[in-house]
Amino acid sequence: MFCQTLRDYLSGETVDVLTAHTAAECLAICSRTRVDVALLDQKLPDREGHTLCSPILECNDQTKIIFSTAYPSFENAVKAIRAGAYDYLSKPFELEELRLAIGHAFRTLDLERVEQIENYRIDKEMEETVLVGGRGGLSEVQELVDAASRADAPVLITGETGTGKNVVAKAIHFSGPLRKAPFISINCAAIPENLMEAELFGYEKGAFTGAAAARKGIFEMAEGGTLFLDEIGEMPLNLQSKLLGVLDDKRIRRIGGESIRFVDVRIIAATSTDVETAAKQKRFREDLYYRLGVIKIHVPPLRDRLEDIPDLCGHFLGKSRRGRDIMLADSEVEKLKMYDWSGNVRELRNILERAVALRKGPYITPSDFIGNSRSCPEPQSDLSASGATQGDSTLEAMEKNHISTALRQFSGNYTRTAKAMGISLSTLKRKIKKYGIVS
Repeated sequence: MFCQTLRDYLSGETVDVLTAHTAAECLAICSRTRVDVALLDQKLPDREGHTLCSPILECNDQTKIIFSTAYPSFENAVKAIRAGAYDYLSKPFELEELRLAIGHAFRTLDLERVEQIENYRIDKEMEETVLVGGRGGLSEVQELVDAASRADAPVLITGETGTGKNVVAKAIHFSGPLRKAPFISINCAAIPENLMEAELFGYEKGAFTGAAAARKGIFEMAEGGTLFLDEIGEMPLNLQSKLLGVLDDKRIRRIGGESIRFVDVRIIAATSTDVETAAKQKRFREDLYYRLGVIKIHVPPLRDRLEDIPDLCGHFLGKSRRGRDIMLADSEVEKLKMYDWSGNVRELRNILERAVALRKGPYITPSDFIGNSRSCPEPQSDLSASGATQGDSTLEAMEKNHISTALRQFSGNYTRTAKAMGISLSTLKRKIKKYGIVS
């Protein structure tokens, strides 16, 4: 009778109601169905209600058990709570009181599931922050990452394209106290200069043509967490001064806005360019360079840590296997160690993934997909091939000649040239315009 009354009362709710009149029926339902909320009575024909809490939770540890007991059996309610019950109601109770208890249980379930999803996301992110190696120069990087994760100071990560600067940035964030806070990444080389200020600082409605509504910037989105500014060397000088101001006083103002907004954001920047030289040549703000570089971390290129290649191969292949029989012979690893990795770790990962995708058996041969090895005669240098003279030995001249040579090699194809050089297409176009290169 009581079960039918509850079923009728809850029929208007967006829930499916199942009823059981004995402990055996209850456990049978819980064993084959995911039960979110269970209303459990102490008086059952074949068993005392509080003894069912543990078996129910063994079927589904997320089930919220609302225990029902009469006042003389209050000690049973205590036993039920200790056994994992979520809440209890003392008889007699109003049906509205039960409805509120059930609603509260569902809200708790929703919050727990959101937290589980967030924890899963963080766990997956942390899997991507593993610094593989150490025998070839990463031990110092790992020490600095550990120190930076405990500090709140800005960090400047330097290194060639493809060395894993983004992995280092994530490792700092996800191994520290901010791991559950936002981690927002922006590539300064991929955003047009006229849009970058709006992306960083946001804007108010009507600030410019097309600003139909106010919008938060990246700084506000990263509130309480970390903002990773990749390729900081490509940031325009006028925005560098504004970034310096944010680092100093942690305040921003949206475009077209009048109010000042406080932002509590940890800044990590990365660059594949020589910003120290750029600062001396007034192409990058020197004060910003020193402000960002409170903690400096240089990620060595793969050619300087070839002894890490076996560990890197094991790490990447471990992700690619997924239960498949994939093997890499020692002779293949030795061939990989002879290659001059211009694309660094990213290139190694891409070649391994290609070898896995195109394999014809359990053994993969990634050496089939690499270019000239160190055992081959050294090719003519880029400077010689481009007709550069010894007088063209400045960093800019070397870069200009290198780009010109690469463009000729790929018949002026920007996309293939950028990919071969390990830089973004927007960065290549910007440099071609800067140096006045005619392809």
